[in-house]
Amino acid sequence: MENIKKASVFPPEQKAFAKRVKEMNTELFGTDFKACVITYGCQQNVSDSERTKGILSEMGYGFTDDPSKAKFILFNTCAVREHAQDRVYGNVGATKKYKAKDKNIIIAVCGCMAQQEHVAKKFKESFPYVDLVFGTQVQYRLPEFIYKRMTGSRVFERALENSEIVEDIPVRRDGDIRGWLPVMNGCNNFCTYCIVPYVRGRERSRKPEEIIKEAKELVDSGFKEITLLGQNVNSYGRGLEEEIDFADLLYKINEIDGDFRIRFMTSHPKDCTLKLLDAMRDCEKVEKHLHLPFQSGSDRVLKAMNRHYDKETYLKLIDEARKRMPDIEFTSDIIVGFPTETYEEFLETVELVKKVRFTSLFTFIYSPREGTPAAKMPDPVSREEKGKWFDELLKAQEQIAKEDTKRNIGTVKRVLFDEASSDGYLAGKSNGFLNIEAKAPKEMLGKFADVQITEYKNGYKGKIIT
Repeated sequence: MENIKKASVFPPEQKAFAKRVKEMNTELFGTDFKACVITYGCQQNVSDSERTKGILSEMGYGFTDDPSKAKFILFNTCAVREHAQDRVYGNVGATKKYKAKDKNIIIAVCGCMAQQEHVAKKFKESFPYVDLVFGTQVQYRLPEFIYKRMTGSRVFERALENSEIVEDIPVRRDGDIRGWLPVMNGCNNFCTYCIVPYVRGRERSRKPEEIIKEAKELVDSGFKEITLLGQNVNSYGRGLEEEIDFADLLYKINEIDGDFRIRFMTSHPKDCTLKLLDAMRDCEKVEKHLHLPFQSGSDRVLKAMNRHYDKETYLKLIDEARKRMPDIEFTSDIIVGFPTETYEEFLETVELVKKVRFTSLFTFIYSPREGTPAAKMPDPVSREEKGKWFDELLKAQEQIAKEDTKRNIGTVKRVLFDEASSDGYLAGKSNGFLNIEAKAPKEMLGKFADVQITEYKNGYKGKIIT
């Protein structure tokens, strides 16, 4: 199912460019011309791609997942991990053959990689068949960029506008059960390992009325889960004329009529307030799941990371959350092998993991990012040694997960089925972020059900009781 939110207001100059691009493409290709949008990285990038697809729809593009069948190929990139960046270079390089066959094909790169000066320069000099390279805050100008390329030269645009977020961009949503809803963009935290503030700009919050409007549109369209997105959602509201914070926003969205649930990511511990925990407790539609990255269990390493909290503060937040919501589930991010980190400091991370007992972890070996302070720090520990630490952490988490599966057997969880599995099973996530399968007809896709967990065998399995 395709869900397209048509713009109530769209910048008139961009709408004019979109109309002209559609006419020019029709002259070149007829009425059937497709775009292929390839997305890397976080949920924020996925949401950005949905808006980009909405803009492309305004220009008459259909869509395909096969770049060989597309007249417009766009790579929406991520700069957080070196591996993802290398994949982009390789995959963009593979499009050269399409351009050789048809010079009218347009190849574009956008997103966080494109925002970096050295990356944009590399595409300009080493990838002459790439037509458009544009950054994170000028997505709405895509019709203009395509028109300029079709009538002239290549386009390279990295401006960080740091103005209000442009609203009423058309959205083409890929799914019809889970919907992404950005509430803010950018970051002010400047963690020493992170490139995001440099490529996303400073924090900018959407007006609450725009968020509420989009949330209602999602619910009215049948979406059952809304995930609120931001680099640090806990900072929501700063800079707005209206006095509002993220907890207030949760209360407002919770009041929307309909059977749906609310998730959010990502939360920064330094801005996680007791008021927010109260809102999670009070709002029946808000999932009792908190993704709260702690990155390291060592106070010295946290200070070197510029995280602005210590281990004690983090553990107090966990305790306060559990006091309010005894059934809450936690997930987190961890960086292994940060520059100057010792093995003894790494073991502090392992101890924190054992103490909190996370439902799951997103763990990464440190990857230096050009332009960040951490990239200039001494880093004496070898990649091989960091790999051994990484494996040790995974084993610790696997043991915790194995032990915790036992306490979940027999419990009842509310599950949103969003995927057909095998042998008549449907799969989905519980309120607390557990993956659960149950025997159910396909008609239950996109619906909630109370499921009693009966066993753990390569994942949780259960039976529907309502």
